[in-house]
Amino acid sequence: MAAEGGGGKEANEIKTQFTTREGAYKLLAHSEYSRPNRVPFNSQGSNPVKVSFVNVNDQSGNGDRICFNVGRELYFYIYKGVRKAADLSKPVDKRIYKGTQPTCHDFNPLTATAESVSLLVGFSAGQVQLIDPIKKETSKLFNEERLIDKSRVTCVKWVPGSETLFLAAHSSGNMYLYNVDHACGTAAPHYQLLKQGDSYSVHNCKSKSARNPLLRWTVGEGALNEFAFSPDGKFLACASQDGFLRVFGFDAGELHGTMKSYFGGLLCVCWSPDGRYIVAGGEDDLVTVWCFSDCRVIARGHGHKSWVSVVAFDHCTTGVEDCDPPAEFSGSDEDFQEQGHFGGSCRDRANSGQSRLSKRNSTDGRTVGVTYRFGSVGQDTQLCLWDLTEDILFPHHPLSRTRTHTNVMSAAATSPPPHAAAAATSTSDTNGSSGCEGAAQSNSVPAPLPRSNSLPHSAPAGGSTPNSHKTSGIMDSALKFATLSLHESRKERQHEKDHKRNHSMGHISSKSSDKLNQLSNPRPAKTLGTTLCPRMEEVPLLEPLVCKKIAHERLTVLIFLEDCLVTACQEGFICTWARPGKVGLQSSQNPANSPCGTVV
Repeated sequence: MAAEGGGGKEANEIKTQFTTREGAYKLLAHSEYSRPNRVPFNSQGSNPVKVSFVNVNDQSGNGDRICFNVGRELYFYIYKGVRKAADLSKPVDKRIYKGTQPTCHDFNPLTATAESVSLLVGFSAGQVQLIDPIKKETSKLFNEERLIDKSRVTCVKWVPGSETLFLAAHSSGNMYLYNVDHACGTAAPHYQLLKQGDSYSVHNCKSKSARNPLLRWTVGEGALNEFAFSPDGKFLACASQDGFLRVFGFDAGELHGTMKSYFGGLLCVCWSPDGRYIVAGGEDDLVTVWCFSDCRVIARGHGHKSWVSVVAFDHCTTGVEDCDPPAEFSGSDEDFQEQGHFGGSCRDRANSGQSRLSKRNSTDGRTVGVTYRFGSVGQDTQLCLWDLTEDILFPHHPLSRTRTHTNVMSAAATSPPPHAAAAATSTSDTNGSSGCEGAAQSNSVPAPLPRSNSLPHSAPAGGSTPNSHKTSGIMDSALKFATLSLHESRKERQHEKDHKRNHSMGHISSKSSDKLNQLSNPRPAKTLGTTLCPRMEEVPLLEPLVCKKIAHERLTVLIFLEDCLVTACQEGFICTWARPGKVGLQSSQNPANSPCGTVV
């Protein structure tokens, strides 16, 4: 749903480049991927276009592969990025599905080679398929008879560090852990409770022999829209339609902390490269930054005019510098680059960020400069880039104000988004402390503090918590109880002919969703003004570094790569934006029927 409102020609113009402190990002029209026939696609009522990348370690140096879905079609290409123009006439693999549509997919980087890759694909009718688009083989189909879950698969990911385990979330609010080496049963699974807490439970599958699913997680109320593993794979962040972010210890299945959106459901979530912060976005039109160690909202960002569909951290411009206190920066983009703020290897900086963050309190008189860059895209067709800097992370440090370049708006002088204003009005006379009392006690969430003390304190490197050291593991329990005997009835059931699809609340209109949240979920009225959901004036409000309209249709993808960033819209156009100084040799041919508009 694109944002409405006046603004003239300038507001509706599609941008093809934008400038940040490190330089200009430029759209490469020749590197655009889409359906080969480029026939206009009716995006209404279709599942979001998604993009997945993998590197197959090809010795030729061109090992990147891209997969994307458009409608009922799934494409797999060699990705040439900024180096060479895309050849849409030669997909490595193309599949067209009948009766169901691809909704999400994920590569396993551990097993990827030039001869074979493992790709999981989730579908609108609830199935998950394992395919090899290089060998053009279909290995297995999970939940084929829809006995495990009949609702749409919203997110599917390989478990970090595993060649066989994967996790699939559904619009029913359930997540299922699968093992690709196990088969699914011929009857509906029976479950045994392993762990239960505030608004979640974990069950394992009771069976005479090992079978899928190994575990079933039931999280919150309504659809589970997205989940993301922490960089070390130990924690799992879940964004739900009930508006709650829930972070679990994955192995132990225990809740680490929660956060509530300002209004409506949460649609997307991501982790910072060092695992210290989580950013979530959704139907309140905001991006919310949550501190993992303190279980506390530290900032909100207001730049979108409609629902936020994707949030992602940029590993390459997230910098952690061990240096002397600098003077206030002034000068050109080139001068800034020469100072080394964005220099060096992307991979090295991302890998070393966590250990270097811990040097802030060193006694040698030097300080650590911290700048996190993350981006967001939304249904308003806008791309926003945000800088999370020291004035937000360490507001009481004497040097923090001289090191930042983020625009931090006064919350009191800035009106909240329309949805948020409505929520604030409906709850302005509510104390709200009782609504999060149970969650605060069970998760050790600190009590509300004055504004001056409401921001995170320094934590040990790695963000370890007492919960991360517990030895009772849900994964171990799943294997332990996998062979328990069970007297299951073998009554045959006639399968439903008319499959129910599109049950996710994300497909209904904004007004309908708002009313449904108010009627069926009273929690927002009880959490506003607490640590779960601070009021707008209680946390800093970020202004985007960049906010540009880059598509005609709602945006569904934002991925940061080493030499570019990749976006996609619901029309099925996957666009490559070259980073400053990374524009490669492009084809001399003019792009045909480019949908990207005029150059700024």
